[in-house]
Amino acid sequence: MQQLTDGQRSLIAAFPAEFAGDAEVVLAVMPASRFAPPGSFPVVVQGERVSIPERIYNGEPVAGAVESLSRRQRQLLHCLYSRHHDGRVRQRHLAEVVGSADPWVVPYVVRLAGEYVLEILVDIRNALRDLDAPGVGAYGQFIVDNPEFFARTQRRVVSYWSCYYREGVHASFRGYPGCTVLDQLRSAAAESAGRPWPSLAPRGWAGVDGYC
Repeated sequence: MQQLTDGQRSLIAAFPAEFAGDAEVVLAVMPASRFAPPGSFPVVVQGERVSIPERIYNGEPVAGAVESLSRRQRQLLHCLYSRHHDGRVRQRHLAEVVGSADPWVVPYVVRLAGEYVLEILVDIRNALRDLDAPGVGAYGQFIVDNPEFFARTQRRVVSYWSCYYREGVHASFRGYPGCTVLDQLRSAAAESAGRPWPSLAPRGWAGVDGYC
């Protein structure tokens, strides 16, 4: 592979160091981006700090290039494209990994839970329902290791509901898919931590019946 750009190095840093070689292979099939990733967010994955892009602007690779990748490399690619600036692209690639219990996938799913695309929230809610115990445990451990990140995620879910959905069909936060996702994630965290995990949905807010 040719010498990496700063933008490419930042994408390699989005995964644990042991996957650097696989990430380079993935970058080689991704069309170049006109823009560098506009910032990133740090999380801890199995004791290692990674830095995940807020958004990417690369076009999608051709199908043949994706088929040439190993299972793990395809997984890394789908994770990266779940950070795409186009919500439809995010949803498409999320669908390929949301059922995975691999620890490096978990932060990508949790981050999307804190965004505003309703269809993505529904996909996450449904996938978390179907996860077996080890998969649920991976989410719980991630939240225990990243409490501030999950606290921000909870606040984002409430804020996006209030901004976009509370005046429509989801007038009650209890019926909002994001509320169910938070319930699922807090339950996983409580199981891992051995104690209840706090909800940050505010009491007394119109449409919110106590904590969600």
